Parts: sequence; structure tokens; C-alpha cells
Amino acid sequence: MELLQDAEFWTGLALLVFVALMLVLGVHKAAAKALDSKAAKIQAELDEAKTLREEAQNLLASLKSQREQTEKLAAEMLANAKAEAKRLEAEAADKLEEQIRRRQEIAERRISNAEAQASAEVKAAAAELAAQMAESVLAQRLDGAKSDPLIDAAVGQLADKLK
Repeated sequence: MELLQDAEFWTGLALLVFVALMLVLGVHKAAAKALDSKAAKIQAELDEAKTLREEAQNLLASLKSQREQTEKLAAEMLANAKAEAKRLEAEAADKLEEQIRRRQEIAERRISNAEAQASAEVKAAAAELAAQMAESVLAQRLDGAKSDPLIDAAVGQLADKLK
């Protein structure tokens, strides 16, 4: 009976009773169930994280694709704008050249008209001066002579025709 007085015996027995009580009450099942539940939650979170990661990768790939398309579109727009600018520049140069050519033609016509007008005025002035000189020379020669009406009429007509 010494065994009944030994403290280690009672501690071991209490431990066995405690473990037996736990097994009888199904605490091990509840603990396993709680662990399984926790594992299921962790697995669900891992699955959700995996799904979110895949969605993020898909979104990233989509954004990269959109970025590439946008860059291509921007490059195309820039090339089109440069081509349009060159076309407009060439068109403006052609228009400027045409305008300069037209203005030069107008200036040449004006100069030609002014030359023709000046030439006509010089000819008219020369004819008038020649008529006046001829009239004065004839008047001096015929000063004492009898004047013929036909000569006077011809001199007057000559002055009118030279104008």
C-alpha cells in the first residue's frame, strides 16, 4: 500500500483519468474538428489568394497589352501628324510660290502698261512738238508769201493725225 501514498502514483493516475475523460467526452474529435476547420479556412484563403493572384496577373497582362496598343496608336498618330504637317508645309510652299508668281506677273504687266503709256505719251509729245516746229518753220517761210488755204488745212490735219 505504499503505492497509495506515493505522490507520483497519484499524479500518473490523475493524468490517466484526465486523458480517459477527454477521450470519453470526445475532446480529441472537437480539437481535430477545430484544426480541420482552421485548415479548411487557411486552404480557402490560399485558394482565394491564388485566384486573386491569377486575376491580378491577367489584369496585368491585359494592361500591358492595352499599353502596347496605345503606344502603337500614339506612334501611328504621331507619324500621321508628321506626314500631314509635311503635306501642309509642301502645300503652303506651293501656294506661296504660286502667289509670288502671280504677283510677279501682275507687276510685270503693270510695268509693261506703264512703259507703253510712257512711250505713247513721249510719242504724242514728240508729235506735238514736231507739229509745232513744222508749223513755226512753215509760218516763218511763208511769212511774206501768200498763204494757201489747202496748205493751212493740211498742216492742221497733220497736227491732229500725229496726236
